[in-house]
Amino acid sequence: QVQLVESGGGSVQAGDSLRLSCVDSGRSFSTYNMGWFRQAPGKEREFVARMSNVGTTYYADIVKGRFTISRDNAKNTIYLQMNSLKPEDTAVYYCAARRSSLSTYDYWGQGTQVTVSS
Repeated sequence: QVQLVESGGGSVQAGDSLRLSCVDSGRSFSTYNMGWFRQAPGKEREFVARMSNVGTTYYADIVKGRFTISRDNAKNTIYLQMNSLKPEDTAVYYCAARRSSLSTYDYWGQGTQVTVSS
């Protein structure tokens, strides 16, 4: 069973950095494809970045070059390093897991708030 818990959110100034973490308490973390999503107030949830179980990464254009996704399978943890933050990055950030690149994201964390002020 996958259980995801995010942490690392907070309130920062534009240009600052944050690193989000997402820990899975299950036993099959290394086999899952992981993703980060975000939802700003009044907007739909949007894709941010993903990493396959073998380390292939993909980013949304709006974060490419600023955000980096990584994973530590020994710690059952997925990270999102966010640099050069902008006010428009303000959102609740969620991590999610899926069994393969062809399946839907079936497991979601509770989210962590990131607020960037100008």
